[in-house]
Parts: sequence; structure tokens; C-alpha cells
Amino acid sequence: MSTENEGNAVPPAPSAPPVPVASPAASPQGGTPDAGATAQLPPVPPGPPGAPEQHPYGPGATQTYGAPEGAWPPPPPPHGTPGYGEAAGAGGAGGGWGAAYQQPAPKPAGGGRGGLIAAVLVAALVAGGLGGGLGYTLAKDNDGQGSTTVTAADNGASQVKRAPGTIAGVASKALPSTVTIEAESNSGEGGTGTGFVFDTQGHIVTNNHVVAEAVDGGKLSATFPDGRKYDAEVVGHAQGYDVAVVKLKNAPSDLKPLSLGNSDQVAVGDETIAIGAPFGLSNTVTTGIISAKNRPVASSDGSSGSKASYMSALQTDASINPGNSGGPLLNASGAVIGINSAIQSTSGGSFGSGQSGSIGLGFAIPINQAKYVAQQLIKNGKPVYAKIGASVSLEESTNGAKITDQGSGGAAAVEPSGPAAKAGLKPGDVITKLDDSVIDSGPTLIGEIWTHKPGDKVKVTYTRGGSQHTVDLTLGSRVGDS
Repeated sequence: MSTENEGNAVPPAPSAPPVPVASPAASPQGGTPDAGATAQLPPVPPGPPGAPEQHPYGPGATQTYGAPEGAWPPPPPPHGTPGYGEAAGAGGAGGGWGAAYQQPAPKPAGGGRGGLIAAVLVAALVAGGLGGGLGYTLAKDNDGQGSTTVTAADNGASQVKRAPGTIAGVASKALPSTVTIEAESNSGEGGTGTGFVFDTQGHIVTNNHVVAEAVDGGKLSATFPDGRKYDAEVVGHAQGYDVAVVKLKNAPSDLKPLSLGNSDQVAVGDETIAIGAPFGLSNTVTTGIISAKNRPVASSDGSSGSKASYMSALQTDASINPGNSGGPLLNASGAVIGINSAIQSTSGGSFGSGQSGSIGLGFAIPINQAKYVAQQLIKNGKPVYAKIGASVSLEESTNGAKITDQGSGGAAAVEPSGPAAKAGLKPGDVITKLDDSVIDSGPTLIGEIWTHKPGDKVKVTYTRGGSQHTVDLTLGSRVGDS
């Protein structure tokens, strides 16, 4: 699940919810994005304006819960290309200037007063001409020696200050605690992602797919916005959650961890601020809102044989692109409410990279879940997953999560003495709800289970033989990715 998860087919959303297109594990380094061709405006037609011209541009798989694998999810359906149109026109001709010149009537003869008036008028004209001449001379003499622009008064302030609650205020406080991560494998492959300071000991939280290339002896570095760059090492990574923790080598003593919010209290419509390095452009800030909650999302890091990651995501329309992966999603107060991880995107690439960009559908791992995972990784070096102890179908469905007849590798579909077995669940049962959350497929069930911790008690609603049943179940645990 990447904001990023660049270039990979993202599993279609179970049922109604959209499932993001998976992008490659890391965004390209270097290079200048190609903005694409610029549409040319049509020439202005001569003569009277006419009407504006229009220019159109135009197999199912099974999975033992807690260890997702198999052919699911299937590739997303092709997306159509929206049309583009543009109109142009010309303005009308201007009218004539004033009326015809009228010859003044002849002045009456003689008269000293008339002569005096004439003299005064002549003097005024001479004075006016003299003033105009002086004005021109002064302007010419001062040309290039000054500015004709008007500068706002400083009012004694040495710099502009932004209130803490503004986007600029939040960004200025959060940016120093974010890093751009570069990961490189032994073979030289790798990419760029983002992370943020988790504690004063030098731990950085990011996505698993951002650091995946550097896990087995590769190179890893983190660069702060002020240019300070540190080598780093992977402390632990959780492929299923798509969360990883790295630690800076020779970490500085002035680290300021970002404050963590409460993702359970997030509401649709709340403002969001995303920080990352889209397409390698470090320290980029974008804004939006929470457009949906509890969105079931499954995606992969794009590597061969990679397994899917699952989350019940926060959906945002803040612009998120390849390279934003692992970066913080902040609320209006600057607290982290999620980790940017995946995007829904069109199938065609852009920017000259073959990668698709944001269409306003980004997904973040809720910080309450990510915090728990990060703490487990720092403590044990391995992730701990909650489980029900049953194998469920990963086929796309709208009816629920069906317990399969047989588990992975010939194992039993319902783990003997496991949580599901103790609750009386059997092969063929279809789970339709977990507590109050509707379950429409196996992947949705996995995402929801993983928002809980081992030992949590949940209420499971399922159907068997056309009848609906509800049982209480205590979640078990599994250590490490499998």
C-alpha cells in the first residue's frame, strides 16, 4: 500500500469501496517531471467576433487469516480517459473617439480685460509647459537610480509571522521533523520515500515498501529539510501492515518527535495536511480533507512475489503521489493522524515516468494502528498480528468473508483450538460483520481484524445455512510476517 505502491495493479475495492492502484515501492530519484504538452489556443479570427470554436481532446485464492497471499487481488478494470475541451473567441471592435471638432467663435475686438485674460492664459500655458518639462527632466535624470514600485510598510517586523493554527504555521513546525528516505538494494535498485521522527532516540516511522530494498544488506539514508543527512538501519518492518521503523546512526540530540493524534476521533470533513517527497520533490506540503473513514484497502509493493498489505484506511483528497509514502498525514493542529501509504490512480502513467499521479484519492494507515505496530517493532524487531485462526477466501465479493474448505498448504481451514474454533465457526460460514463494521469480503475482514490487538474481544456475525448467528471471539496472535 503505497502512495506510491507505484505502478502496480491495486486490488479492486471489496464491494463498493475503491481499492487503490498499487504503485512501485519507491518514487524515482532525480530527473525533472515532464508536465506534458501545452494545448495551444486557436488564432483570433479576423473581423467581427464569431462563435467560440470547440477543440475536443480528445481464480480465487485462499488465505489463512493473518498471512495474506495468493492471487488476490485481481487487477483493476481499465479506466477510460476523460475528454478535454476548450473554447476561444475574439473581442469586438472599439467605437469612435468623441465628436467632430468645432471651430471656436471669433472673440470680440478690443478691451483691456480681454487682453489681460489672454495674457494670463498664455502665462498659464507657459507655466504648464515648463512644469511638464521639469517633470520629464527629473524622471529622465532619475531613470535607473530608483524604483517606481510601492513597498508595504515594515511596521517594525523583521519577518512575517504566521499563527500556529494556519497551514503555514503547522507546516513550519512539522517540516523539521520529517525526512526524505533513500533506500538502495545490493544490486543498486531503490527509490525515495518519506518518514517522520517518532522519538528522541532517532527512530523514524515510514512504510515497509519504502525501505524494502534495503532490508537485506542494502543502503539507507535519511535527509532532513535543513540538509543534514544520516545513514540509517532498519529496526523492524511489517509487510502486512506496511509499517517500518528505521533508526538514524549517530542521531542528533535535537530531534523533535511529531505529536501523535487520535485517529479514532477523526471525522469526515476534517482538514488534512500531507508532507512528503512526491516524485523526489522533498519537503512538499499539500492539503485537503478526510473524505472517508474505514476504507478497506489492499495493495502491494510491486516486487515479484510480494504479498498484499491490508488496512482500514483514512481516505483523503490531499495530493499524494509516489514519494509521499511513509510521510505524515496531519490534522489542522499539526498532530499525526495517519501514514500516507496508497493512492487510487488512473492506469496510464504521466510526468514522463510511466507512473500515475494523484486523482484526489489517497489512503493513510490510521496512526492508532501504526503507533502500536511501531512500538512492537522497536521492542521486538518483529510485528505482532491479531488473528481469528481461520482461512478466508480472498475472492472479490459483496456477501462477506467466507471461511474456506481448506487452508493454505493443505492445512485445516479452521485452526484447531484457535479463536474461530473456540467460537464455533466452521468451513463454509460467511462472516458479515465484525462488531459494528460490515464485512463484504476476506480482505475487508483482514483489514478490520488488524485494527485490533491480540486479546481484544470482538463480536462476529456470520451466516450458516441461510441463518444468521452472532458469537463473541477473543483474538489470537501471530508474530512476524509469513
